[in-house]
Amino acid sequence: MLNFRLIKAITLDLDDTLWPIWPTIEKAEQALQDWLALHAPQTAALLAQPVARHALREQVNGQHPELKHNLSALRTLSIRLALRRSGNDPALAEPAFDVFFAARNRVMLFDDALESLAFLSRRFPLVALSNGNADIQRIGIGAYFQASVNAQQFGVGKPDPRIFLEAASAAGVQPHEVLHVGDDAALDVLAALACGMQTVWVNRADQLWTHSAQPHETVATLTELCNLFPNDPAPRSLESLT
Repeated sequence: MLNFRLIKAITLDLDDTLWPIWPTIEKAEQALQDWLALHAPQTAALLAQPVARHALREQVNGQHPELKHNLSALRTLSIRLALRRSGNDPALAEPAFDVFFAARNRVMLFDDALESLAFLSRRFPLVALSNGNADIQRIGIGAYFQASVNAQQFGVGKPDPRIFLEAASAAGVQPHEVLHVGDDAALDVLAALACGMQTVWVNRADQLWTHSAQPHETVATLTELCNLFPNDPAPRSLESLT
C-alpha cells in the first residue's frame, strides 16, 4: 500500500502510460514513407521492405552503440543510410526525420490522461521520465510538468538508477519521497523500487505480475490512480500551469 504522507513528487512514464506508443509509431512511419515517396522515391521503395528496413536499423545500431539511448540520432542515421543505399541525396535525412518526429509527437492520449494530469499536478510536482524521445511541449502537456527527463538527453535510460535519481533531483525531493508511475514492470516498477521509490504499476492490458518484488499499488487506469489519493483540502498551487 502507498504511504501518502511520504509522497512529495510524482514521476510519470510517457509511452504506454499516457498514450499507446505503437499506433503512434506506425502513423509516424507512414508519414515518413509518404514524404519519402515524394522526395526520395527510391528510398521509399527500399524502406517499404520490412527485411531491408530492419537490416538498416540493425547496422546503424551496431555501428553506433554510444547512441543507444538517442533514438532521434539513430533514426536520422538510418534514414541517411537508406538514402545513400538508394542513390538519393543523404542531406534529405534531416527534413525526413523532422516529418517523422512531428508525427511521433501527434499522440492519441488515453481518455483518462488529461484529467488525471490535471488532478495530479494540482497536488504534486510532476516529472516526465521516459526512455523515449517524445516532446511533452510539442504534444501539448508540458504545462502539467515541472520537468522532463529522458534517456536521450540524460545519456542513460531506465532501469539505470541514475535517471531516477535525476528525476527526483529535478523535482527537488529525495528518492523515497517520489511516487513513480509507469506501465513497464521491469523498467518502471522494479527499477524505481530499487531506488527506494514508491511505485504504481499501470496495467491497462490486465497482464500477470511475475516478479517477487511488488508494486505498492496496481491500477488499470490513471483515473484509478487518482482515486487512490485521499481528499486534499489544500491542493498544490496551479500557478505553474497558468
